[in-house]
Amino acid sequence: MTSRKLGLALALSLALAAGTALAEPSPAKKALIDKLVQLQQPQAELLARNVVQQPIGPLMQSAGQALQQLPADKREATAKAMEAEIKKFVEDNVAYVKDKAAKMAPTTTAAFLDERFTEDELKQVVAWFESPVSKKFGQVQMELNKALLDKVLGEAGPTLQERFKTLHASLAKQLGIPAPASAAKPAPSAPAKK
Repeated sequence: MTSRKLGLALALSLALAAGTALAEPSPAKKALIDKLVQLQQPQAELLARNVVQQPIGPLMQSAGQALQQLPADKREATAKAMEAEIKKFVEDNVAYVKDKAAKMAPTTTAAFLDERFTEDELKQVVAWFESPVSKKFGQVQMELNKALLDKVLGEAGPTLQERFKTLHASLAKQLGIPAPASAAKPAPSAPAKK
C-alpha cells in the first residue's frame, strides 16, 4: 500500500472513530436512557417467562398423551414427578434467561433508544412510565389480558378442543396408529333408510 493510500485509510479510520465518539448521547439523554432501561426491567422477567414457558405447552400435551399409555396404577405418581420436574425447569430457566436479559438490556436497549428517540421524546416516555396513570394501566392490563383470554377460551375453547381431537384422530389414522381414547370419534351416520 502506498503511503498516500495508507494516509487516506488512517484519516478515514480517524474520521469514523471521531464520528462514533460524536454519536455518544449527551449526559442528560444517557441518564434518561438508563432510567428507561431500569423501568423496563419487569419486561425482562416477562420476556424470560415467555421464552421458557412457550415450548412447555406442547411438551406437556405430548407428555399427557403418553401418560395415558401407562398402566393406571403408575399414572398419578408419574404425573406428579413430571409436574415437579417441569416446575423446577421453569423456575431455573426463567432465572437464567432473566439474568441474561438483565445483562444484555442495558447495551441493547440503550443503543436502540438512543438511535430511535430524541432527548425530548425520552423525557415524555419516562414521564409516562412514572405517571400514576401508567402504573394503574400496567396493573389493569394484566387483568384485561386475563379477562380477554378467559372470554376467548370460554367461547372458542370447546370448539378448538373438538377440532384438535378431530385433527389428532386424523393424524393417528394417517400414521396407522390407534387414536387415544380422548380423540374425537366421527359422528355416527344416520341409519340407512330401507
